[in-house]
Amino acid sequence: MKQIVVISGKGGTGKTVIAASFAALAKNKVMADCDVDAADLHLLLHPEVLQRHDFKGGKKAVIDRDRCNECGKCEQVCRFNAVQNFVVDPISCEGCGVCSHICPEGAIKMEDNLSGEWFVSHTKYGPLVHAKLGIAEENSGKLVTMVRQNAKLIAERERKDFVIIDGPPGIGCPVIASLTGVDLALVVTEPTLSGIHDMERVCRVAHHFGVKTYVCINKYDLNIENSEAIKRYCLNSNIEIGEEIPFDQAVTEALVRGVPVVESSDNKVTKKIESLWNRIKQIN
Repeated sequence: MKQIVVISGKGGTGKTVIAASFAALAKNKVMADCDVDAADLHLLLHPEVLQRHDFKGGKKAVIDRDRCNECGKCEQVCRFNAVQNFVVDPISCEGCGVCSHICPEGAIKMEDNLSGEWFVSHTKYGPLVHAKLGIAEENSGKLVTMVRQNAKLIAERERKDFVIIDGPPGIGCPVIASLTGVDLALVVTEPTLSGIHDMERVCRVAHHFGVKTYVCINKYDLNIENSEAIKRYCLNSNIEIGEEIPFDQAVTEALVRGVPVVESSDNKVTKKIESLWNRIKQIN
């Protein structure tokens, strides 16, 4: 069983379009949507939720008003101004726990915080593990790890050949959680200055963790000069170019219909993505 993560240094490069296409092309696989802060793979795979689980990603302070003597020490020590009129604002509370230690009456408890949900679903393409992080909630890296672990468990139990992971953009904790221990990272970039800059950053992160990396240049023909710059960087960094995908209005039309673009074979993008998948599935 091989784990393949599709990531990008920035949002909007077409990462989810590629991941959804791989889900349609691959045989005997499990999909995992690890972009938990802004999950959208479900928009193309249309999952039917089979299991729903709460995700508790940290702790928040709660004041027991029956024990509180309103001494005000908790308000004085809170650096986030989360305690007002002896009530904790759960949005402002960072869960540091200082107030619970300083309270002379032991009236403040640190309780598990419900930060989101994660799901195991059925799709026409196979099992999908995905999640939804609550608004302004943190610990997305922990939730990514939970999604990946459960996708891997399903793959092992059902003897799947691949786990296809739609990773988050950027280089932060969720990306690291998506990258760790995978067999291949496919970095989807675009021929813009910001795309090049952020591609270089995420490639360095993958290299740090010893993950084999391919780069896919999406919409390469919109700026040939920048595409050539990407290829030069990859050549100098010993990174393979997986494929160069042209701009095609068929992608937008597929998104409007809510299906992977490879569902239609009469466009240039489908042929390129099929070629890319055929290369990737041969990895050792």
